[in-house]
Amino acid sequence: MKRIFFLIISFIVFCYLGISFWSKRKSYDSINYIPYNTFGVVLGTSKYLYGGGINAYFKYRIDAAFFLFRHNKIRYIIVSGDNREKNYNEPKMMKKELIKKGIPSHFIYEDFYGISTLHSIARAHKIFHQKKFTIISQKFHNERAIFIGNCLGLDVIGFNAKNLTFDSKIQFREVFARIKALWDILCFLY
Repeated sequence: MKRIFFLIISFIVFCYLGISFWSKRKSYDSINYIPYNTFGVVLGTSKYLYGGGINAYFKYRIDAAFFLFRHNKIRYIIVSGDNREKNYNEPKMMKKELIKKGIPSHFIYEDFYGISTLHSIARAHKIFHQKKFTIISQKFHNERAIFIGNCLGLDVIGFNAKNLTFDSKIQFREVFARIKALWDILCFLY
């Protein structure tokens, strides 16, 4: 029983740390060092929290996309997210906020079927014909997205939006999201 428990814990640690290590050199915090890509892909999240108020993850991703655009590190933006529920549309919310910040709408493309990180990355290639692009999200999310992109044979990098202080709920969720990413890649490729 102890051996099985040890193997499970080892696998979880391997998934989490392996994905971080794999993505380390392709994840950027500074505008000064990130290379130019024609497209940036903003990964979706809800604008509002369940209890009300603005979701800081959403705000910081929009700020990061605007920052890259304004500093000529990307030319076009794909806002990719979920819209499966009535009155819930992540791409529309993201596009609206980017336009409010001053980005002309013709520089923003909406992907309404980015229902997961895997879908957002794969669709940037299959639908928007991009093999090389910048992913915009928080560092922990970018690491997973970069891993997925590299496994799909894409040349992707990540620009890390501002993160919140340690959030145990998000970090716990990320552990399982990374395991799922590994599983999804294996199923997707084979």
